[in-house]
Amino acid sequence: MWYNNILETIGNTPLVKLNTITKGIPGTILAKIETTNPGNSIKDRMAVKMIDDAERSGKLKPGGTIIEGTSGNTGMGLAMAAIIKGYKCIFTTTDKQSKEKVDALRAFGAEVIVCPTNVEPEDPRSYYSVSSRLEREVPNSWKPNQYDNLANTAAHYEQTGPEIWEQTEGKITHLVVGVGTGGTISGAGKYLKEKNPDIQVWGIDTYGSVFKKYKETGIFDKDEIYPYITEGIGEDFLPANVNFDVIDLFEKVTDKDAALMTRDIARKEGIFVGNSAGAAIGGLIQLKDKLKPEDVVVVIFHDHGSRYMGKMYNEDWLRERGFLQDEKLTAKSILAKKEATEIVTLDATKSVLEAINTIKSMNISQIPVTQQGMIVGKIAESDILSALLENPGLKSAPISEIMTATFPFVDLNTSIDKISSLINKENSAVLVEDESGKIEIITQYDVINAISG
Repeated sequence: MWYNNILETIGNTPLVKLNTITKGIPGTILAKIETTNPGNSIKDRMAVKMIDDAERSGKLKPGGTIIEGTSGNTGMGLAMAAIIKGYKCIFTTTDKQSKEKVDALRAFGAEVIVCPTNVEPEDPRSYYSVSSRLEREVPNSWKPNQYDNLANTAAHYEQTGPEIWEQTEGKITHLVVGVGTGGTISGAGKYLKEKNPDIQVWGIDTYGSVFKKYKETGIFDKDEIYPYITEGIGEDFLPANVNFDVIDLFEKVTDKDAALMTRDIARKEGIFVGNSAGAAIGGLIQLKDKLKPEDVVVVIFHDHGSRYMGKMYNEDWLRERGFLQDEKLTAKSILAKKEATEIVTLDATKSVLEAINTIKSMNISQIPVTQQGMIVGKIAESDILSALLENPGLKSAPISEIMTATFPFVDLNTSIDKISSLINKENSAVLVEDESGKIEIITQYDVINAISG
């Protein structure tokens, strides 16, 4: 048997029991692995459904252009379908989204416009506003609007919900879903509640999003809105696809907990998933006291970990945000093991001869160069030698004429691996600002000393 095209392989994703990460949570915890869709995310389902509906209604015409605001996954599904069906794609996304998501969209031939995250939805620079403007300006174009297009919910009512019901043989008691556009939780949740009204549908939200407070109070509180790191869930407005009547409760999960749990799923279950899966499991752990041993819980794992290699799966990214505290040496711990010494610098106006004398007297090979107290470059023995061989008269010239780029700067949380990679032929050291604001230098010798000490 074969499929006629890649779109026919969407759906029928596996349900997998979680065994390690869920220890201590009552009940049977099952993950719906949506990464096995051809676009590696659950969004493939609704992308094709929205296109099919638009074709039937005449909103999307042959040779048309699909324009959408997307965090990446919906764009992937739309781009994949567009290739098969003969459409062009222009996507707007935010600068919060991982580079991998943007690169993946471009790999499918889509044009991608990156917009600022930290603006109101109605701001003309927001990715919602830019996509709406493009729809008005680009001839023969159509904007699916995944947030308010109810084909999104319908896709999960028709596919995801029935799959879960059949795979659990109707034994499901709880559905746990990270909520962004709301289509997955509203569609699958509606279907499952029609089968059994006692099924609990739990939405996972993030701090900085409006969903939880709105569900609990009916108040849309703008004070709840602020920038957050977690991708794929939470919103600063109310999409039409979020059916609050279907969702029994919302639970908020911090950026840190979501990021670290995402990594734990890969390390403890061998399942390589994205940020919203980490948030969903984090929320489930927070809600574990509401569960009983006989419960059967299905958690949606929306997308694939490969889209987060520069973020949740990058230790330096985690350290920079204070998310990772581990045994590995960092710039801070290297400085703590280093003997206290005053960093030697030279002002850019000093002569090359003065630099030679400083290097000789201090027995060092490279010196940071300052200008008005700021480090603007470096001068090394090799720079001086090359310059004087070419022009011996440069001895009296200011060192600014022969200095090279400054040493790389790192922060206190930068790992020893990253520091080692930055120390090379061009750079014999890195610079770091300590907790008091003082600039310190870390050399290869300091790294070796920290490891051996």
